[in-house]
Amino acid sequence: MTADIRPATTADVAAVKAVTDAAYRHYIERIGVVPAPMEADHAAEVAAGRVYVTGDPVVGVLVLVPHEDHLFLDSIAVHPEAAGRGVGGRLLAFVDARARALELPEVRLYTNAMMWENQKIYPRYGYELVERRVDGPYDRFHYRKSL
Repeated sequence: MTADIRPATTADVAAVKAVTDAAYRHYIERIGVVPAPMEADHAAEVAAGRVYVTGDPVVGVLVLVPHEDHLFLDSIAVHPEAAGRGVGGRLLAFVDARARALELPEVRLYTNAMMWENQKIYPRYGYELVERRVDGPYDRFHYRKSL
């Protein structure tokens, strides 16, 4: 069920930052840099209509960027206090539904090579590894899912 996922509003910006920071903070030491989602301009992303949230208070965040031939999942964050409640699965189902609604045939994403938990999660949701590529300070695994 994805009905409880809605576009973020200006009033959600602080919560978007808080959930993103909580979800990614523990990776800083492991990867040696601040994860890109933590440095995003959340207010600008919300204003651009790219951010979706779930929960009251907000416990899950998506940043989606439509392209001509795919939907890019720029960021997915679940507050650690909501872990194990199916929030991530609902968010990923929403991503698929959003891509289909936009008539886009594919979803793409990447994850840091040091975020090995994600390398186990994404294939379970139908994503296939496309390549590993270094982008600046980030060593990333790129995935795609055909719809």
